Amino acid sequence: MATAPANALPLFYNELQPLSSQLHATWKARTLETAEFFATAHAVPLTVEEFISAQRFYPIVFSAGPDPVPLALFGLNEGVNVFVDEKGMPTRDIYIPAYVRRYPFMLARLRPDSDDLSLCFDGTSGVIGEFEDGMPLFDGEEPAEATKNTLAFCEQFEQAGMRTGMFMQELIQNKLLIDGEVTIEPEGGQPFVYRGFQIISEDKLKELRGDVLRKMVQSGLLPLIYAHLFSLSLIRDVFGMQAQQGKAPPVTPADAQA
Repeated sequence: MATAPANALPLFYNELQPLSSQLHATWKARTLETAEFFATAHAVPLTVEEFISAQRFYPIVFSAGPDPVPLALFGLNEGVNVFVDEKGMPTRDIYIPAYVRRYPFMLARLRPDSDDLSLCFDGTSGVIGEFEDGMPLFDGEEPAEATKNTLAFCEQFEQAGMRTGMFMQELIQNKLLIDGEVTIEPEGGQPFVYRGFQIISEDKLKELRGDVLRKMVQSGLLPLIYAHLFSLSLIRDVFGMQAQQGKAPPVTPADAQA
């Protein structure tokens, strides 16, 4: 269910170019009218700062493997997003993750031997180029106001990503993550079993030492844990939405693994 993209580039990005006042002095950015890249996204990275807002709308799970990340679950199978139309536009009021909202921009290291991050963009997005219309990216040699705002948003996202990494380390160190499994029994149909993701174990949470639990309360981690746990009940809602949209997976009963 929750797998990382197979290629080296982050999810949604086909290429990355560093934004340059020399190369892109006259370029402009158009408003993103559609988001086809989001239309088939079933799982999108989420930061811990978004848990409280996100848990009201869709499940929050953790990717499988030794380096798990939080994921917003928009569908139970690859290529399925039950919350948007074919153009990637929301069909209902939901919280859109910052990971989606920052596209086509992101901060990236240009050299592996440097920790410096540069503002980059996906040149295949179709919203950045030498257009007659749109918002200028530069005012002379200086970034335009819109570009400064974009940079600030991407910097905030990176900082939230660091805090998310610390949160994940706490979960791993305290051995709170377990393999997730959800069995859904449609009325009049065979049960479906979904695996391939991780969740926080309520039993292991209850077994934490008092000092560890107190530290989590003081650091604000406990509300985030419960936001995740509360959101898991929405997995069945997502399955129901898939069925209503004719996107229920044609799998062998009790053997589904997303």
